[in-house]
Amino acid sequence: MNPQDIAAALLPLLGGAGNVRTVGHCMTRLRVEVADREPVRGAELRALPGVLGVVEDGESFQIVLGPGTVARVAPELERLVTAGGTAAEVLAERGAALRAERRARNATPGKLFLRRLAQIFVPLIPALVGCGVIAGLGGLLANLHWLPALVPALSAIASGFMSLIAVFVGYQAAKEFGGTPVLGGAVAAVIVYPGVTHVAVFGRQLAPGQGGVLGALGAALLGTVVEKACRRVVPEALDVLVTPFLTVLLPGLVTLYGLMFVAGEVSSAIGRCAEWLLANGGAVAGFALGGLFLPLVMLGLHQALIPIHTTLIAERGSTVLLPILAMAGAGQVGAALAVHVRSAGDASVRKVIRSALPAGLLGIGEPLIYGVSLPLGRPFATACVGGAFGGAFVGLLHQTGETVGATAIGPSGWALFPLLAGNHGLRRAAAVYGVGLLVGYGTGFVATYLFGVRGPGPAPSPFPGAPPRTPLLNRRRG
Repeated sequence: MNPQDIAAALLPLLGGAGNVRTVGHCMTRLRVEVADREPVRGAELRALPGVLGVVEDGESFQIVLGPGTVARVAPELERLVTAGGTAAEVLAERGAALRAERRARNATPGKLFLRRLAQIFVPLIPALVGCGVIAGLGGLLANLHWLPALVPALSAIASGFMSLIAVFVGYQAAKEFGGTPVLGGAVAAVIVYPGVTHVAVFGRQLAPGQGGVLGALGAALLGTVVEKACRRVVPEALDVLVTPFLTVLLPGLVTLYGLMFVAGEVSSAIGRCAEWLLANGGAVAGFALGGLFLPLVMLGLHQALIPIHTTLIAERGSTVLLPILAMAGAGQVGAALAVHVRSAGDASVRKVIRSALPAGLLGIGEPLIYGVSLPLGRPFATACVGGAFGGAFVGLLHQTGETVGATAIGPSGWALFPLLAGNHGLRRAAAVYGVGLLVGYGTGFVATYLFGVRGPGPAPSPFPGAPPRTPLLNRRRG
């Protein structure tokens, strides 16, 4: 199906144009917020060709379409929604918004915070990926002493966005929490302004970028609070002048004389904590991190780790957590290969695996999660086992002094090789990471082959809505 056909098929299953409030997307998921979930036909949505899985979270539906496809379907769906709106539907949406606001008050603070945090950073992922790959290419050329004249240009292109990421985070944070986005970006821009070196706090001069994304988040949130307060008390005739003035001035002063220093200390503490965890926990810490990451991906909560990765990169030059978490994808690939081998009589399962494996090898796990392992049940658990053992290997090597980190955020798997950095050079870092992937592949394959594809009774179909089957997956070995 082409993107137009997929969007046209999705819209009625989501309850029509009047039921769709917002349309967005990340790397693999179409994120749709609906006014009322009652008219949404979930079973038919999951069974639609091209849909690899659906995650429901209140009035929000995350429809897994895979990389590339989702970026083409999202604007088509948004166009159909815009063309189908009526005045009556706008009123219905307002009523649904009030119901959603009431339900949001009953949501757990932790889950609500993580959800909003993800919404701030998800739109930044394409730029993070693009700049990360360019930075990796520049580092590779520098290490190989190829095209030395091009390396500074690549470094400038890759570093431009990262040097101003605080501004983008402030913009997105204000937008997410109900403020004026450009004012949020203006307040956060104070953090990266070179002139902050002339400001002294507690006897120490500030440094541009001090506090990083955490400081930008705090500054933008404070700016949103001030802006909302001004909107309530400032007369309308003065609002256009007074509100922006106070929204930038007051949070700006607080950011300079307190928030940057505090956020800088917290950022340093995050770096020290990550180093301590792996230096002392080693294989145990790696086992836990690698084994628990797939469930986070399944729930969409892995996006909440982006600020931690970004902070580690700003503080230490690389994030030591990402190569370990990437082992979860290796376990997923190994599990999928085992299912492929054991399902020789089931052409539909093998076709799904073959189509999703390239993305899985590049560290994009949702197609394999929602298309193969999670619907089948046991392979998801055995994939976590593979990720745990791969993470344990990398963690053990870290404890013995072989540090491996990633200089940028992006897809993991094979795509992470150009982004690697280590205390003993790129080659040894790539060797440790590569062996870790092999451990994840092998453990995930063996665990799934032995324990993940057996069981009495019919096998659940990986295509929701389809009848159960009894393929080779559930026959006894013999």
